[in-house]
Amino acid sequence: MQGVVKTYDTGTQTGVIVLDPDRDEVYLRPGSLEGSMFRFLRQGQRITFDVIEEEDRSFVANVRIGHDGY
Repeated sequence: MQGVVKTYDTGTQTGVIVLDPDRDEVYLRPGSLEGSMFRFLRQGQRITFDVIEEEDRSFVANVRIGHDGY
């Protein structure tokens, strides 16, 4: 899945990602960046990631950079 960072709070490590192409939103929660090369994200940054469903909400997991998934 691909999307763009809408918000990211470095203090809480939470944020919102807007999905391509339907513009739905999924959530970053503390620990979402574990195992990735990122320490933080910036607004407008394009990322590739997996989406997991828990408790009727969608969350980001396995964050990678850009559309090539590095």
